[in-house]
Amino acid sequence: MKTVNTLPKIMAILFFIIAVASCDEDFNTIGTNIVGDDDLLTQLYESNNIVSYSRILDPVQTNFVPMQKIGVYNDQVFGKSTTNFITQVTLVETDPIFGDTLGQPVILESVILYIPFYSNATVEGEGDDEVVTYTLDSVYGNQPINISMYESNYFLRDLDPNSNFQDPQLYYSNQGSEFEGFLGELLVEIEDFVPSEEGFILVEGEGDDEVETLIAPGIRVELPVEFFQEKILDQEGVQVLSSNNNFKEYFRGLYFKIESNSEEGSLFMFNPELANITLNYNFERTQSDEDGNEVGEVIEEEFIINFGGVSLNTYSNELPQNIIGEIENPDLSNGEENLYVRGGEGVLTVLNLFSGEDLDDNGVADELDELRVRELLVNDAFLKFYVDQDNITGGSTEPERLIIYDLNNNTVLSDYFLDTTSGDEPVDALNVHLGRLKRGSDNLGEYYKIRVTNHISNLINNDSTNVPLGLMVSQNVLLSGFQAIDSLTEPPIDELPRVKMVPKSCVISPEGTVLFGNNTSNEDKRLKLQISYIEPN
Repeated sequence: MKTVNTLPKIMAILFFIIAVASCDEDFNTIGTNIVGDDDLLTQLYESNNIVSYSRILDPVQTNFVPMQKIGVYNDQVFGKSTTNFITQVTLVETDPIFGDTLGQPVILESVILYIPFYSNATVEGEGDDEVVTYTLDSVYGNQPINISMYESNYFLRDLDPNSNFQDPQLYYSNQGSEFEGFLGELLVEIEDFVPSEEGFILVEGEGDDEVETLIAPGIRVELPVEFFQEKILDQEGVQVLSSNNNFKEYFRGLYFKIESNSEEGSLFMFNPELANITLNYNFERTQSDEDGNEVGEVIEEEFIINFGGVSLNTYSNELPQNIIGEIENPDLSNGEENLYVRGGEGVLTVLNLFSGEDLDDNGVADELDELRVRELLVNDAFLKFYVDQDNITGGSTEPERLIIYDLNNNTVLSDYFLDTTSGDEPVDALNVHLGRLKRGSDNLGEYYKIRVTNHISNLINNDSTNVPLGLMVSQNVLLSGFQAIDSLTEPPIDELPRVKMVPKSCVISPEGTVLFGNNTSNEDKRLKLQISYIEPN
């Protein structure tokens, strides 16, 4: 009996889920598409009560991210940004013995720094005819930069002493001058560096025993032997090499200072866990042959120092004055014509939905109150952000993804967790909620479609708080977590929300774009909230 009474309710719920899942296209008609009986019609509601504007971010936390950057990125809208890099280094093997225990002299032959780029390998042919080529990924620009690598004498802490060493130590994008006050010896200068797709061929052995190994493209340069002889090999048996904690206090890290002689440059991302310094050394081992004669044999070995522990980027941004002028005094009542978004220590767009009048002064916009009274069943809800191609250099420099989040609670929206495409590759993942940039036949970006169905449904049917939303560029929408903003400055007026945190995926992105806002004169590309719904009679 219970089963019979419950069945209609179950069917109704299943029917609603199917209706929501099927609404994947834009809605162009109102009051059509019968989805139940004659009393239930799918309809379209447009809310123009959106206030949107942009804000320049305060310095952003850059440690605790899975990838780092080195280089110069020049955006035609947002100007030149220089990204430096500082990192600790760690021993692969602690308390090492160089050579053998017989005390034979050890000769350090070479020291090699290797930082691999992100790249994809393509293999053609087989055997001796095999050819491997690489395609670079996450590399921007093709103009030369100068890279100076120093020993750093700045001690990067894991834990914050101001929290009695209970909380992690946070480092921020504006600390470059602080770190540069503790530079040690200049270890190498790489002038006119441009990222290349060419890999490196390593040769081991001689004659018939010679073996060639191809490794991925990146930075690969020699470092001074004398420095590492004294810093590492001569410390054998000394306490500084007995543990990585001692080593990080002794050899505090490396600082990469980047410069460009022009406004252009190049920038590459990399995984610091794959970067290292290899010390190649040899020593002579004496042993007896079959006749009892002592024979010397040269043994070649290597010792590896990894990039590990704390690492972070610092930025030096040269935001043009015209962009600063447009952003620094936003119209909080009516919104702006143009919206700006850029990653890194970048620019964020704020969205206030249902921002109309609140005549009954209950803290909820009258428009939202009315929708709640009507008890709408939301099939679909989305924001479409049109790209202002007149104000950007379109094409390959346009970011593929944007991300939206709750500014008050520093969390992604509920739609993020309900997206069934989360298992796709990062460039396509979560594309139901966070639509990938829609490009035209000319490869220029047209719009981003951000679906907020569950968020709007919760606002209407569950009385959720109508929080301000943040919109930013995302390098990888699957990357979870948030990064802190350094300065929680008091807003000039109450309506301007503080930006306390931004998604981790925004911090690692160098790209930016310009979008049409809610107050643009271009009606066709004006930002609106569109809701497809069923209204029970």
